[in-house]
Amino acid sequence: MEHKTRDEHLFGPGPKRILALDGGGIRGILTLGYLKRLEDILRARYGNDPDFVLSDYFDLIGGTSTGSIIAAGLALGFKVEKLQDIYRTLASEVFKKPLLSLGLFSAKFPEEPLIEALTEHFGDHTLGSEELKTGLMIMTKRFDTGSPWVIYNNPQGKYFNPVGPDSTAIPNRDFLVRQVVRASTAAPHYFQPERFPVAQGVDGAFVDGGVSAFNNPSLQLFMLATIKGYGFNWPVGVDKLLLVSVGTGYVRAKLTAQDVINMPAVQLAGQSLLGLMSECDWLGQTLLQWMSDSPTAVRINSEIGNLSDDLLGGQKFLSYLRYNVRFDPAWIKEHIGVELEEKVVKGLTAMDQPKNVTQLANLGTTAAAVQMEEAHFPPQFDI
Repeated sequence: MEHKTRDEHLFGPGPKRILALDGGGIRGILTLGYLKRLEDILRARYGNDPDFVLSDYFDLIGGTSTGSIIAAGLALGFKVEKLQDIYRTLASEVFKKPLLSLGLFSAKFPEEPLIEALTEHFGDHTLGSEELKTGLMIMTKRFDTGSPWVIYNNPQGKYFNPVGPDSTAIPNRDFLVRQVVRASTAAPHYFQPERFPVAQGVDGAFVDGGVSAFNNPSLQLFMLATIKGYGFNWPVGVDKLLLVSVGTGYVRAKLTAQDVINMPAVQLAGQSLLGLMSECDWLGQTLLQWMSDSPTAVRINSEIGNLSDDLLGGQKFLSYLRYNVRFDPAWIKEHIGVELEEKVVKGLTAMDQPKNVTQLANLGTTAAAVQMEEAHFPPQFDI
């Protein structure tokens, strides 16, 4: 198979395909179960070419936190199997907690193993490198200014190669992929923030993109592709734009009013942050289902349903697919056909437990086999 270049993906004719990957720490191995199924479906469609990789199909791949690691690997042309191997190694090396670290006054995990792993696999490739086979977006947050940063490799983007006598910004094309990914994965409490120069004499301090509104980066990727200021200017329409979104599993709160009243203040603060992240995820999900034709649409709530019969402005703007697992034993049994005990499922929600890797990987593989259908990827989006 002849691989397209980045610019052929970004500026070539025909419909466009976007892949969005959520944050979720070690649960990224669940995401890879879906991606392996997708890779197998598409490889079979294109003659079982052993050289086929997902960067051949998708014109833009983006992720937050653990999703940014996967996105960068895919954009560099990695096969999913390679990323699965990387994750198994990352789990045991990166999340090895020092005995005395509780994450109260310093980060829970040392950053060196993660930096070493990112350097090993991403080298010194920059965002402007020709080694990136397709469009790449990394979601992070610049904490010193409180602003979400959408870092991407579109040469027509404003900050990819800023010019002009008054420009002091460091070109995004010169950012190291591994450093930007490290910034996106710098989850507060778990890892130290990442610091690097963003302009002459100015450093930025970055944390995990998951503490922005875009732990699920799907809506941001849709905006990136279609808002004029970002430089992509891709046309909208159900036959022109396909957005595939893959999660790392989610939890819906099961609390009583008394549980909340009795909750210690520090726990209430933590639950509030998790609740805000969940609400941002579901807001994005609601908007995208409202704007799209989506065979995977789920019920948002009992009042508005799944929005399949709603039209924003009288039209649909894209085709949209969302794949995810709810960490609930009854849901898993009903929708995936797997029986797991409550305590096992609760344990799988952790983002930093290497012991969960095998079970999460198996759950992702099983869920993908049930949820992801070849027909979800219509011929109008063939490459």
